[in-house]
Amino acid sequence: MTWRPRLIALDIDGTITPVGREDIAPAVRAAINRAVDHGAHVVLSTGRSLVGTLPIVEDLGLRGTTAICSNGAVWWDTNTREVIRKVEFHPGPSVERLRALLPDAVFAVELTGVGNLSLGRFQEGDLWGEVREVSFDELVATPTSRLVMRWVGRTPEELALRMLDVELPGVSASCDHNEPWLTLAPPGVTKGAALEDLRSALGVSERDTLAIGDGSNDVEMLRWAAHGVAMGQAPVSVQEVADAVTGTILDDGAAAVLDRYFAA
Repeated sequence: MTWRPRLIALDIDGTITPVGREDIAPAVRAAINRAVDHGAHVVLSTGRSLVGTLPIVEDLGLRGTTAICSNGAVWWDTNTREVIRKVEFHPGPSVERLRALLPDAVFAVELTGVGNLSLGRFQEGDLWGEVREVSFDELVATPTSRLVMRWVGRTPEELALRMLDVELPGVSASCDHNEPWLTLAPPGVTKGAALEDLRSALGVSERDTLAIGDGSNDVEMLRWAAHGVAMGQAPVSVQEVADAVTGTILDDGAAAVLDRYFAA
């Protein structure tokens, strides 16, 4: 019998949609629908906040599954439409360290299901949901599941180099490869760790897992999966940990992977 994955973890930005957008290519949408129709657990596993993830959940019509948001810190039940898991951390120590290290950086803490509190002004379209600018004291006093930082006027390469040997207290951190953007999550929280908890709860075998992603925050997820696939535009460091590399987002690379197991 041909092997088919029973648990499929899909990154959003750069994997099933262009970065920061909500449009899903017809071929990708059809491939995801076929996987669902064959009984696979399709899980959106994203660095996006819940507010940014919900339009994709609704567009795909996903039900009977879990959306893993904020790099694993927030879980959303697609049937009850409720947050069923949320892990938070105190952002103060990291924000203080980063402000000293990265002049001109702006910060935002996620308010789950609502939007963000920001310290400084982000670019239009950077943040999902409502955005309210606040003082340093209010920002660092707000426990959050996700903190994002943009280093204004710099490149992703400059940020990655500056953060190379930096350890932040009590958080998990990942740099974006498209923008000078840093995401912080609670300690030990990653997409891979969250998916392992979900896999165990669903009773799915380790060998029946598939993951597709393109960013540094997908590394743990790709390592977790029995078959981890990197998108064609992913950085070399991400491709190297994957079991295979597919086409780019422009080539509908995610559809090409799913079509191997759930052909039309």
